[in-house]
Amino acid sequence: MLIETSYGTHSMNQTFDVKGMTCSHCERAVTQAVKSVDPGAQVKVDLPTGKVEVQTGQPREAIAKAITEEGYTVAA
Repeated sequence: MLIETSYGTHSMNQTFDVKGMTCSHCERAVTQAVKSVDPGAQVKVDLPTGKVEVQTGQPREAIAKAITEEGYTVAA
């Protein structure tokens, strides 16, 4: 039996300025990195501007760390 419990996490829109993304592979890598932290996150990557919009209930630091671990730079 599966029971889902909510602990009050609020989904919020966060924008990251990510350096080093140049192609669709980069887009997939960043999206997968975010979803490794929050599988239910909504991710929108804009390659020309380097902006990554994430709708998630996870802390900003956790999302930034996951993107950085993929080899990209997240501006503060």
